Amino acid sequence: MNIGVVSLFFVLALLGWYLSFTAARLDRLHHRVETSWATLDAALHRRVGVALEISSSGYLDPASSLLLAGAAHDAREATGDERERLEHELSDDLASIYVEADEKVREMIRGAQERSALAHALHADAVRSVHAVREKALVKIFRLAGHAPSPQYFEGEFTHASE
Repeated sequence: MNIGVVSLFFVLALLGWYLSFTAARLDRLHHRVETSWATLDAALHRRVGVALEISSSGYLDPASSLLLAGAAHDAREATGDERERLEHELSDDLASIYVEADEKVREMIRGAQERSALAHALHADAVRSVHAVREKALVKIFRLAGHAPSPQYFEGEFTHASE
């Protein structure tokens, strides 16, 4: 056997292994995005629940309660880009209530905002990881992502209530 044929076989075997490894990694990363989205979605729903609980608890004046309940309901019912905007508005409403709230309400808001912020950061990291792998030349050339859509960032803003 010729050394060139052996070398070519070795290079092709190495390329095949690399492509297989990268495709499996990309699949795991896509799964991680789906999992992180489910976690973020659950955190957002819990935060809406906290906002509704605060609005109906009697801790706030009637006008603030009504505004918070409306913002929470809108965020819960929204989808797509509209959801991002409405979740941001709910964050703003919770932050404005935080300033004048008693310690119990502050703790509820802080917990909900921190869980949402953490879930948002984990989701953004997962999406960033997928994008980094999908940008590699061999991934594009060999279409290792298949027909899977590129994951999208969720652009809601989740500041800590005390900021």
